[in-house]
Amino acid sequence: MKERPFGNKTRTVSEIGLGTWQLGGDWGSVTDRAAEEILQTAVDHGVTFFDTADVYGGGVSEQRIARFLQQHEGRVFVATKLGRSGDPGWPENFTMATMRQHTEDSLRRLQVEALDLTQLHCIPTEELRRGDVFDHLRTFQQEGKIKRFGASVESMEEALICLEQDGLASLQIIFNIFRQKPIHTLFDKAQAKGVAIIVRLPLASGLLAGKFTANTTFPEDDHRNYNRDGDAFNVGETFAGLPFAQGVSLANQLKPLVPDGLTMAQMAQRWVLDFPAVTTVITGATRAEQVVGNTAVSQLPPLSPELHQTLATFYQENVTDHIRGPY
Repeated sequence: MKERPFGNKTRTVSEIGLGTWQLGGDWGSVTDRAAEEILQTAVDHGVTFFDTADVYGGGVSEQRIARFLQQHEGRVFVATKLGRSGDPGWPENFTMATMRQHTEDSLRRLQVEALDLTQLHCIPTEELRRGDVFDHLRTFQQEGKIKRFGASVESMEEALICLEQDGLASLQIIFNIFRQKPIHTLFDKAQAKGVAIIVRLPLASGLLAGKFTANTTFPEDDHRNYNRDGDAFNVGETFAGLPFAQGVSLANQLKPLVPDGLTMAQMAQRWVLDFPAVTTVITGATRAEQVVGNTAVSQLPPLSPELHQTLATFYQENVTDHIRGPY
């Protein structure tokens, strides 16, 4: 597994990370045994970056990571998030007292003395613009509760607001073949400031694996069922904001472009890694074999310039008009 510097700091992380939203059960039920197998497979294949959040399964994801790391030695950088808890909820979540409590809750669940990275978790744009939340995070950093802070954002407007904050270590963004706006809007600016880019949803909630049909169904407790139209949270977090049937159609149109020897999922993830501004790609997995396929992407050669141009043109001509939600 290849590693990349985390921003302009000396720490490096694996360029393929593990997203652990699914370990909280929000992509359908995942047993403790299956969760441990996923985490173990990731570490065995060189993954040193786990991404979680305090709300994934109400803290279950953080707890499962903690149990795993206690039982297995390894150099893993754990990034968590705060700001979306329903207790007490918005806007109280953004006070110093509540952010301190949520930070301490994550410390307790992860069983560590300081968080490697805590990220504001897709909070309202006006809170980012006001900036008090960043002052709170800087205070927690000075107190030794967190080592670094960043923000997980929904739009390029929010990303650029956050970039103005002193001490920002990272930005987590949606970036995939169906969401290419960051290339020209964000990447150069983030690199100039030494801010790490964490990419989520590289497969657009599985669309870019190319295995769904318009008739594919998902469990009731899977966000690809209950949030496919943004009924629970930002629609962009599910299928990259595309209507499901449209997304399936677009993915099918990409299949002839997949290079020989690659799966469509590997092409989609390799495409993301081909951008030097990207620090790590957090891919989720509900089965250990998916982890193996994801991590193999690190060893693949870059896609050809011709394929990159074809995918850029495809996005402009076929995708942009169908994207819903903040972008």
